[in-house]
Amino acid sequence: MKYEKIKDTIDAYHSEGKTIEAAEWLLKIFDVQDTNLKSFALREKAKPDYILFTAEGDFGEEQVIRMPENAFEFPLPLILSLLTHEMVHVRQKSREPYVLDKLEREWQAYYEMLFHKIFPNYLEVSNFHKKFFADKAYSYYKRMGEGSELQAKYASQKKEIEDLIASLD
Repeated sequence: MKYEKIKDTIDAYHSEGKTIEAAEWLLKIFDVQDTNLKSFALREKAKPDYILFTAEGDFGEEQVIRMPENAFEFPLPLILSLLTHEMVHVRQKSREPYVLDKLEREWQAYYEMLFHKIFPNYLEVSNFHKKFFADKAYSYYKRMGEGSELQAKYASQKKEIEDLIASLD
């Protein structure tokens, strides 16, 4: 489906106040699916400099993605990336082996936002957002601890991110 048709459909949902339906449709169109996504819930409106999405639920349970009621006022590629990030968390928390370490969960989710290994259908985000996602990934990588097992586990992915960012300059 062409981008303009997708954007028009999302805009129609948004104009009718159907944020949850828009998110469900978007994930279906891009095949960002998981049977352990229980539902969506809305939260307060996002601000231009802070858009919060969360995956909520106990380990081993279905998850709820909570998103801003005005999510679709922001660039569609960004929103799809943020939804994808949360869908990675749905998988990490709802099926074994669970990813118990928050730093590792966040690293994996930001890596997915950049390389689309789990969910290969995506919309290209701006270089600004790619750099932002990389910076967030780096912050979690650093917090894993210098020379730690986790850092060693993700060293090759860190190199991939470094190479990607270098190619954008």
